Amino acid sequence: MKASPDLLCGASPLPTNTDGLADPDCLTQLLTKANYLSAEQQSQLRRAFWFGAKAHEGQTRKSGEPYITHPLAVSGILADIHLDVDTLTAAILHDVVEDTPFTSKDIRASFGEDVAILVEGVTKLGKLEFSNPQEAQAENFRKMIMAMARDLRVILIKLADRLHNMRTLESMRPDKRRRIARETIDIYAPIAARLGINAWRIELEDLCFVAKYPWRAKTLSKGVKRARGNRKELVEQITNGILHRLEQEGITCKVSGREKHLFSLFKKMRQKHLRFNEVMDIYAFRIVVENVDACYRTLGIVHSLYKPLPGRFKDYIAIPKANGYQSLHTVLFATQGVHIEVQIRSKEMHVVAEHGIAAHWSYKLNGSSKVAAADQRAQEWVKHLLEMQQSAGNSLDFLENVKIDLFPDNIYVFTPEGDIRTLPRGATVIDFAYAVHTNLGHHCIGARVDRVPVPLKTQLHNGQTIEIIRGSAPAPNPNWLDFVTTAKARSQIRHYLKSQRSEHAVALGERLLRKALRMLNISEVSVTPEQQQHILAELKVKDWNELLMAIGLGNRLPALVAKQIADGLTETDVTPTQPVPLIISGTEGLAVSYAQCCHPVPGDCIMGFMSSERGLVIHRTNCHNLTNFRKHPEKWIEVTWESELKSEFQAAITVETHNRRGVLATIANAIAVEGSNIESVSNADKDNHHSVMHFTISVANLEQLERVLKRLRNMGDVLSAERDSS
Repeated sequence: MKASPDLLCGASPLPTNTDGLADPDCLTQLLTKANYLSAEQQSQLRRAFWFGAKAHEGQTRKSGEPYITHPLAVSGILADIHLDVDTLTAAILHDVVEDTPFTSKDIRASFGEDVAILVEGVTKLGKLEFSNPQEAQAENFRKMIMAMARDLRVILIKLADRLHNMRTLESMRPDKRRRIARETIDIYAPIAARLGINAWRIELEDLCFVAKYPWRAKTLSKGVKRARGNRKELVEQITNGILHRLEQEGITCKVSGREKHLFSLFKKMRQKHLRFNEVMDIYAFRIVVENVDACYRTLGIVHSLYKPLPGRFKDYIAIPKANGYQSLHTVLFATQGVHIEVQIRSKEMHVVAEHGIAAHWSYKLNGSSKVAAADQRAQEWVKHLLEMQQSAGNSLDFLENVKIDLFPDNIYVFTPEGDIRTLPRGATVIDFAYAVHTNLGHHCIGARVDRVPVPLKTQLHNGQTIEIIRGSAPAPNPNWLDFVTTAKARSQIRHYLKSQRSEHAVALGERLLRKALRMLNISEVSVTPEQQQHILAELKVKDWNELLMAIGLGNRLPALVAKQIADGLTETDVTPTQPVPLIISGTEGLAVSYAQCCHPVPGDCIMGFMSSERGLVIHRTNCHNLTNFRKHPEKWIEVTWESELKSEFQAAITVETHNRRGVLATIANAIAVEGSNIESVSNADKDNHHSVMHFTISVANLEQLERVLKRLRNMGDVLSAERDSS
């Protein structure tokens, strides 16, 4: 649909209720809020209103109101924090492309490239089909993050859109209210917090609380009102007392007392298992002063006025939060035994605390360093999200990683050079390594915390200095995924393992296909590029490496692929070859695994089984589980060990001993004497006099395993030492 000339130039009069479009009073309210814009910019908002009203003509919200009232309200929320005219315009038009016949091209022609890009960034992927709502949500979120990378105003429009939807949620069905509230509390409220937009975060959390737990919210609200009635005079007394004392000390300030918002109280009660009357710091007091020096002077004054509660002081000025938030926090014993929280910040800090990166566009002209720093941190976070997006396997993985990243309870640690790194509480040495640089994480083989060597899974604490010991080659371990906590570390480890597994799978798939072709007396050199393309088209596979990877991962059987190749060859193409077993060298990487049921080692008779989940799995031929595989002979692969192997393999042994003190240490020493390491051990008492120990040990081959068992059998306290049969 093409917009008419009148629509594009804005020559038509404003719509009225009789047109069924919208109430022009809504526009008047918006223009009143946007009185900081120039006359020309306000004219652009009028044109956007007319464009949006025409585009949404006949559409209504669940409440029955004309649909245009929603985008106008979204634009008004953004005008409250003095966003620029292009953002307000895009907010008015943010649903036009998705819900009307108008296109991005129409918006670009009328309002320019910037507005069109913002609208495209907010528009959902409504025309694409997904297998489930979770996938749709995740893919929409991924698209929004990509748009944020181009312009952070996209997320501001989206947050304002969600805020107005939450304000008008009562017209929805209860189940839909709960679903929207759950999505908001999981994603959008944390994003608002991460970007430092505290006012929006608080309102979103409270609205979600009311939507998800209406009875609890109502009960808690009544409790707060009762407490307010009892303590109103007390709050005024504390406010006036702080203000009077600071004025005596010559500090210009603004003091305000406020109730903690409902969701904050609910979360504290739930986390600490408190009743409402046990929550002491229901009220918080904010003191806004002129500069940083005044902040610290004010802290000393309020500490002399009321006693501070030990362990409840936080200095976010010296070490800001990840979203740029700066303030001094302290909890005090006030009059009548009441605990109060006091926040002290400068005017500039207050702007950033309330509006976060949104303050960037309204205050950038005055060159505010704090606002610029908040914007820089937001840009760094979006860059971090893009890195996760690139390494995520799919949209759902990406959304899971972002959720992990959105709920940090931070600690502050140091590099050996003294640089501060912010990590979530519970972060480990590996998380720190990846936070410094992805390459450092990949090469990490050890660490020192405060100059003391520690295991890689060691959890870090505030104020520690961490030094990473770097290896010569990258070697991320799949076991790291069991204890890392940061989204970046998790996504980068997964990405590396996936890429390594793909490389190993291609190499293994090539060997398996070569072997299957030889079974049919076909040499791989007989398969021309043209024949390869033909088989790829038949199998609907993109390229030859993808086919080989599917074979190596067990998703396609090499025998069936070889049969299809053979069917396309003529007799003259067939070169007789001798079938040979697949040689296992122990260096195939993640594409080949060794069965945990029988623990094969070099020297054992073995066979391979193609698993769609694990690729090629090597078993001993006497493994009890092979009876389950005999139903699928097509998945068996003839394999043999390479003549000279340098890798180590795991073997399982069971040792029965007399139940005496120190016997475990004696056995461990005997195993070490034969050059073997203990990977794991479990111990159980057979009776009052005997114990049974199960060991998993590393050996180079069957010969070394037999030496270990022989040495154990010759020990006085050992009654028997046998290799586990399965």
